[in-house]
Amino acid sequence: MARLHGVRPIAAAALVLVLSHSNAHGQGATQASIAGVVRDGSGAVLPGVTVEASSPVLIEKSRTAISDSTGRYQVAGLFAGTYTVTYSLAGFSTVRRDAVQLSGSLVATIDIEMRLGSLEETITVTGESPIVDVQSVKQQRVIDADTVAAIPGSRMYHNLVVLVPGISATGQNVGGINGPAPLLVAGHGGSGAEGRINVDGLGVNGSSGGGSLYVTDTANVTEVAIDITGGLGEAEVGGPVVNVVPRTGGNNFSGTLFAAGANSSMQGSNFTDELRTAGLRAPGDLVKMWDLNGAFGGPVKRDRLWFFATTRYQGTQRYVPGMFYNLNAGDPNSWTYEPDLSRQAISDGEWDNTSLRMTWQATARNKFNMFWDEQDMCRNCWGGGSPTTSPEAQDGSQNINWMRAYQVSYTAPLTSRVLVEAGFGGTAFSYGNPREDFVRSMVRVTEQGGPIPNLTYRSMFWDQVRSKTPRYRASVSYVTGSHNSKIGFDAIHAISNRNYQRGEGLTYRLNNGVPNQLTMLLNDFTEQAHVRNTAFFAQDRWTVGRFTLQGGIRYEHASSSSPEQTVGPSRFIPTPIVFPAQSLIEGYDNITVRGGLAMDLFGDQTTSLKINAGRYLDPAQYAGIYIDTNPARRLLGGGVPPQTTRNWTDANRNWVPDCNLVVPDANGECGAMSNRSFGQIQAPSSTYDPELLGGWGVRPGNWQVGVSLQRQVLPRVSVEVGYHQRWFDEFSVTDNRAVSPSDFEEYSVTVPADSRLPRGGGYVIGDLFDRTQATFGRTDNFITALGNFGSATNYWHGVDTQVNARLQNGLTIQGGTSTGRTVEDDCDVIIDNPSRRNCRVVRPFLTDIRGLVVYTVPRLDVQVSGTLQSRSGPEILANWNVPSAVVAQTLGRPLSGGAANVSVNVLDPGELYGDRITQVDLRIAKLLRFGRSRTNVGIDIYNLTNSNVPLGYTNTFGSSWRNPTTVLDARFAKVSAQIDF
Repeated sequence: MARLHGVRPIAAAALVLVLSHSNAHGQGATQASIAGVVRDGSGAVLPGVTVEASSPVLIEKSRTAISDSTGRYQVAGLFAGTYTVTYSLAGFSTVRRDAVQLSGSLVATIDIEMRLGSLEETITVTGESPIVDVQSVKQQRVIDADTVAAIPGSRMYHNLVVLVPGISATGQNVGGINGPAPLLVAGHGGSGAEGRINVDGLGVNGSSGGGSLYVTDTANVTEVAIDITGGLGEAEVGGPVVNVVPRTGGNNFSGTLFAAGANSSMQGSNFTDELRTAGLRAPGDLVKMWDLNGAFGGPVKRDRLWFFATTRYQGTQRYVPGMFYNLNAGDPNSWTYEPDLSRQAISDGEWDNTSLRMTWQATARNKFNMFWDEQDMCRNCWGGGSPTTSPEAQDGSQNINWMRAYQVSYTAPLTSRVLVEAGFGGTAFSYGNPREDFVRSMVRVTEQGGPIPNLTYRSMFWDQVRSKTPRYRASVSYVTGSHNSKIGFDAIHAISNRNYQRGEGLTYRLNNGVPNQLTMLLNDFTEQAHVRNTAFFAQDRWTVGRFTLQGGIRYEHASSSSPEQTVGPSRFIPTPIVFPAQSLIEGYDNITVRGGLAMDLFGDQTTSLKINAGRYLDPAQYAGIYIDTNPARRLLGGGVPPQTTRNWTDANRNWVPDCNLVVPDANGECGAMSNRSFGQIQAPSSTYDPELLGGWGVRPGNWQVGVSLQRQVLPRVSVEVGYHQRWFDEFSVTDNRAVSPSDFEEYSVTVPADSRLPRGGGYVIGDLFDRTQATFGRTDNFITALGNFGSATNYWHGVDTQVNARLQNGLTIQGGTSTGRTVEDDCDVIIDNPSRRNCRVVRPFLTDIRGLVVYTVPRLDVQVSGTLQSRSGPEILANWNVPSAVVAQTLGRPLSGGAANVSVNVLDPGELYGDRITQVDLRIAKLLRFGRSRTNVGIDIYNLTNSNVPLGYTNTFGSSWRNPTTVLDARFAKVSAQIDF
């Protein structure tokens, strides 16, 4: 479906010629400090010294502090940039330290010696900017604006987080070929739902957390700071937090024009006969991609009111690996997928955004930031599909009507010791529409077998969503020479209205063209809920000698509720059902404590030993138990949306289930419902233990501990090595009270001999169970605490290394490794199914290698940069659809419910992984200077080695098992030009 957007291509090009990128300042909630001790020539400490840190990045020009009785000082709340620090005291010569570079939340320790003399005399001391943080235990990686602009990438945070060791992210987006697709970010074995994306310290995640449809602008930043672990009381989660620190306007007008693009003629080929033989029918080649971006910043009123505006229009089109348009698409009488080998499927997307940031210095000590970013997006506007989804079945949920981010923040350094901060902001989304070719009466089909196992075709699903997620924060910091104390609160309110569109409420499952199962779903099903979380925190960092103790305490109250909801009328709910407004989670109350110790090991600020430990809660968001308790879900059968399956034998092959679908028992061609509560309000499929729905200490979370050593090995070069471990709560279990372990009967299967299997096949898999026929479909799920049935273990542990070098010869190096594994053990927990197969899983240690390098050749003004990503391949499963007749050989009967087959993974978890995925990217750029302007013309080369390692495999055990479904995109080049003036 062709679609136009808010910033059309022609309009965007015109705007790019007008708007530009400012060399102005960035100010965000990730704040650094300058701290140290002032002494006289004899080594005695000097109290009462006035320390002034000044920089163009501060609208108020400078911040001050006064050394305390121990001679210690600390200037806090500083933003990334270059500072001059001046030390003055009556009777002593003034000392000035220039070119102090700050980034992220670095605590730059600078000790100063002052000598007796006149105040009129100024002594300038020189030295390298501190790169080892000897006072903070936070593990943070910072990529500054110069590096963001220099490295090969697509000017998106997606291509930055994958360069940080210890961070995992979904997908492999070579050169941004997939566009700024939603990205889930996790760290150290955690879930992608815990990742947080912030702009200026305020979250821009959607209501369901994790990633975000909002396209964060990293083209116009001061820096991107990525917290990995070690946050204190103000930290919402224990996982990674990506904070984009934006630029603001300045007292001088300045700007940038940027354009980049690539097309099919700029890409090579890595599609080999070996891949074709392995079953990949066609590669996912590039069609074209483009990016037009501009910004303009400057004063509305000098030293009082600044503005910064941006606009961006970007898009991409690429072929879908191995997928072709369906010749039978739209034909109601055809039930097979027939590829049109003359038309390979195309995935496309367009993203538009226009933003404005205003900064108002109301008084010398009161500053306001206001921000608005309006965006729209269209993914698969007229194309679509995936390696296992035909284009006509492409879900339509990511067609965005509009989305926006908004913020207002306030900063006030009331005194040299007191800093007040507050902010309000959020995101809002409206998305989910069918394509113009959607036919509601077409039934969606999934094929278990065939040349593309688990292929979905014929019809699409989509969700129509309206959501908004306002956030609030406020804090007061009290800073002395030895202490940096902070108290505050933050809150989030996630609101969502989600309508699930599922055609006529039926999907079919086939096995080699023969129907064997259907799924009944509630169609036009709307659920609504509100999720709230309010937190109050206090934290302190206290330096004594070479030791810095830090600790934080955080109280959180989380709850959820649903307004009045009406379900139906629809195919399976002919009479509307009204659910009254009610509380879902009455209220979780938790107090968590985090702390640590940082030690300046040798007292020279070159070596820091850091120890951190603490407990962090799972985020409160539109997911999990906060909305699963919604009566519109659980009283109608459960699931998203509520649904049930039943065996179906289409004896007359008329493609219509000749049975009464509303009757839960077997009748006609249909077996019994697998969930007899489907569509029923009288018999809820799930009941929650009241103790799970509120109270103190109930909310799940994780403990984490870390020990690391950071050492400056050369000037401007540091190395860090750390061990980390996280223990995750096993929160709840589901007990189907309609059955007991005695209602399951054991069977085993013999795996076919197959040389492709690690053990060659031919072995027997036992400890498999099937419900008795008499209990099939009975559902009375009681969801309660896991501790009521036993204990379980789930943890991750591993070692991270990091190298950080920024040399004076123009060479920058950042990168390292992360090696870790997960261990899960629930062998002590026996609920319904008595199987203990794979109840303990110890996965192998897996290593990621990430990094970047930037070098500017002197005199030639040629910039060369490269990035490296190397990670283990995806885990490979071998899901065998075991026919009922095979199961019956040891079970003594067919599968209950008349099921045609049952899926059994014939491999153990973690037994087999794909080939290692390594991607090397290169950029070469020429810098041209004309007066005050600077032009950067470059070429990016992605997948420099032209690797064709598979990114995904067919996991259905059969003739096509382990066939690659997609591979690393072939090497391609992208040209770009940027003009700064």
